[in-house]
Amino acid sequence: MRKLASIQKIWALEPIEGADAIEKAHVLGWQLVVKKDEFKVGDLCVYCEIDSLMPDKPEYEFLKLRKMRIKTLRLRGQVSQGICFPLSVLPEGTPITLGLDVTELLGVTKYEEAIPAFLEGIMKGRFPSFIPKTDETRVQTLQELLDQNKGTLCYITEKLDGSSATYYFKNGEFGVCTRNMEILEDEKNTMWKFARETDLENKLRQLNKNIALQGEIVGENIQKNTLKLRGQTVFFFNAFDIDAYKYLDFKEFVSLINSLGLKTVPMVEEEYVLENDIDKLVEMSIGKSLINPQGWREGIVFRSHKEQFINGERFSFKAVNPKFLLKYDG
Repeated sequence: MRKLASIQKIWALEPIEGADAIEKAHVLGWQLVVKKDEFKVGDLCVYCEIDSLMPDKPEYEFLKLRKMRIKTLRLRGQVSQGICFPLSVLPEGTPITLGLDVTELLGVTKYEEAIPAFLEGIMKGRFPSFIPKTDETRVQTLQELLDQNKGTLCYITEKLDGSSATYYFKNGEFGVCTRNMEILEDEKNTMWKFARETDLENKLRQLNKNIALQGEIVGENIQKNTLKLRGQTVFFFNAFDIDAYKYLDFKEFVSLINSLGLKTVPMVEEEYVLENDIDKLVEMSIGKSLINPQGWREGIVFRSHKEQFINGERFSFKAVNPKFLLKYDG
């Protein structure tokens, strides 16, 4: 579960040129705008990440015009990602511990884009328990991981603004899933149409193994189609060995997708030695898409060449392009 709201420390404050009433705060790896003199360096606060949906309560009244959603903003030229609240928003008796997840305690939920009907489909069942769901942690919360894994050989892919699609073959059964559920076959459903047009079931069946492919379906009428694509297609970013319960390493993944006549998500850099610098990694996310250079890419995803899990979490994270958020995430 993503920590949308947690107790964090303000580790730095900086003035904003030309601004008297606000200043820039640093929390985790995030930079955000706070009221001047509301916090001091070293203070604990409740930090809420972007894409948090706050409950309809008087203390969050100012968010009503934004439909209670915390978004990336630019204030007096400063990009601001997230909001800090004083500890007083917490229920009485809450243990004040650095890093404590207070998402459920405050009633915070995650904003999700609505899935178009032609993608959503008719539910067959919940998302299969034998496949991990697709989700990436933002780099701004991962300073400890960077401290411990500087120098790891990684590859970087473009993060696409679409909808999650998972295709699997297990013990003779072929399945198609959205982010949260498995769907019945429907000739009007775009995910199933892609599967049939690419003969994906037969291709996976011929591998003689239980496997899942995960990707992003992008194109017309999906999200905002920021890349101005015609039609819809799927770009794949994961191959998962179901029986071994592990992701394929980089070279094996690319080889498999190519052999199936499918497309991987665009490769930004195939051999990148991980640096311990959150600001630099976010800066790297800023750029135009490799699919359509006329549009900003949503961001980039970092994964290690050799698949590994650290503290139960896959070594995989994202840096979202702030210019993309400012332009398209309205």
